[in-house]
Amino acid sequence: MNFSKESLDFLFENRLMDSKPWFLEHRSIYEEKVLEPMRELVEALTPTMLDIDERMICEPKIGRSISRIYRDTRFSRDKSVFREKIWCIFLRDKKLYDGLPAFFVEVTPDGFSYGCGYWKASTASMEKFREFILNDDKDYKAARRAVEKSEIFELYAEKLKRTKYPNESEKKREWLDMKNIGAICYSNDFELLFSDRLAEKLATDLKTLAPFYKFLMKVETSK
Repeated sequence: MNFSKESLDFLFENRLMDSKPWFLEHRSIYEEKVLEPMRELVEALTPTMLDIDERMICEPKIGRSISRIYRDTRFSRDKSVFREKIWCIFLRDKKLYDGLPAFFVEVTPDGFSYGCGYWKASTASMEKFREFILNDDKDYKAARRAVEKSEIFELYAEKLKRTKYPNESEKKREWLDMKNIGAICYSNDFELLFSDRLAEKLATDLKTLAPFYKFLMKVETSK
């Protein structure tokens, strides 16, 4: 089953209503138009993800590879109950690592995005990340080439306010000055989102980020 206009309409209206009774009344729409297409997308992307990393978790279940529709409001000032988006994520077992890079696809009423990177990298990860860059690590160079050659992915990152590496090249400082890092593609191509071509397109594009993922996992396993 494909995503549809009804999928996006539900996400928007559910967040607007922000009501558990309303959600329960319309739960069948959520399950059919939102959750089922995401489950099928996870299943379709699984062979590509496991080809990149055989230890990746690829389970089309809520709380595993698929996000919950309910928000966790315990530590947030925003007490709204529901999210306005749904996403799937592919990563290794979080219990074994302190923060992990992941592949992801996110769908919102405004479009969709996909890519690879950290949600929030640990300080230790970024210290090791910079160490590899300063040593001209071959996997760092491969990761950079993968992103630079891409015509669709751009880096997302929170940067240091002031560089700590003024003597390094501008090219290196672009990565050295990051506090977090990932590569992402934003799209409002609804024709693609609603089509049978979506999974194949995402699999092809995400596979080009395999060297980027490999480098980030090297960072994690070298700490």
